[in-house]
Amino acid sequence: MSDEFAAKPDHKDAVETEADDPFEDLVYRALDSLPEVFRERLGSVAIVVEDDPTPEQLASVGAPGLLGLYTGIPRTAYGADHIMAASKIVIFRNPHLHRYRTPEALSAGVAATVRHEVAHHFGISDERLHELERERHDR
Repeated sequence: MSDEFAAKPDHKDAVETEADDPFEDLVYRALDSLPEVFRERLGSVAIVVEDDPTPEQLASVGAPGLLGLYTGIPRTAYGADHIMAASKIVIFRNPHLHRYRTPEALSAGVAATVRHEVAHHFGISDERLHELERERHDR
């Protein structure tokens, strides 16, 4: 099952409205909590909720499991603002539901995954995200 919505500046209300699906609502809230400067630059990125990653998606990143996946051309790539290639962020429902057992943990986990995948859209690598996380915990 796939539920898709785009976080577009001209469709900002789509991000700020509640979804009929409680999990999608968590994704909407996570997007809405991003600083406006980032929300505005999501452009035509499709934000998709799927139940589980496919074997192909897992193989594409060499991971045994995924909470989310960004595909596209990061905005930091030379000329990326003028390339007509679509970018997509997928947030996987079942891995979140299995990992996060309380509503609070689920909400925090979805928000962290959304931030992580949005960071990829802005050209931040997994390695750099892990460095930033370590620095934050060392404070």
